[in-house]
Amino acid sequence: MIRVAVAGAAGRMGETVCEAVDGAEDMELVGRADPTLDTPLTDLLDNADAVVDFSTPDTAIGNVEACLEAGVHSVVGTTGFDLEALRRAVESSGKANCFVAPNFAIGAVLLMEAAQLAARHMPECEIVELHHDKKLDAPSGTAKRTAELIDAAGGNVHKPIHSVRLPGLVAHQEVVFGGEGQTLSLRHDSIDRSSFMPGVLLAVRRVGQLPDPFTVGLEKLL
Repeated sequence: MIRVAVAGAAGRMGETVCEAVDGAEDMELVGRADPTLDTPLTDLLDNADAVVDFSTPDTAIGNVEACLEAGVHSVVGTTGFDLEALRRAVESSGKANCFVAPNFAIGAVLLMEAAQLAARHMPECEIVELHHDKKLDAPSGTAKRTAELIDAAGGNVHKPIHSVRLPGLVAHQEVVFGGEGQTLSLRHDSIDRSSFMPGVLLAVRRVGQLPDPFTVGLEKLL
């Protein structure tokens, strides 16, 4: 049984993660940390094997550092913070693993994989990402990661990445490739936050066995 605490538990993603963990046969939800609940994460770490963080960009690194100090693995879905600073903290600790994914939806990962293939043949492209109006960072972590992968595959992502923030949206991304006399559009839509939960639970199950202490991208687990 994997004992799991959730940071950012009062947010919409945090609440969904709590429900998913509570419903998993091989996991036990041992605590919910959130400023609105007056429950600091440090109070939960003695009873946790792993922490899932869907907090805010200004608290995510501190939360992971607390996990590292306690020897607790972390799964991070928060975006908008300094990823390299987090990498340095994890690699210098040596006490626990940290897994980070800008998007836990399987379909979003497949879009990134398809975009890398397309970039080798139609390199010119633009990215449009659309999220709910409460999302704190823009462009999204998913869009930044997609751009990095496309560029590494030889593509040319035109800047800026286009960010849309509106009520009614959840998480959506489209990559449009343009070539002579043709275009190719790849799009993924998360219409409910439950779309992220299989990926989150997979990461919780795998984070403790990862060969590298710091791992980025759900594609590394598929």
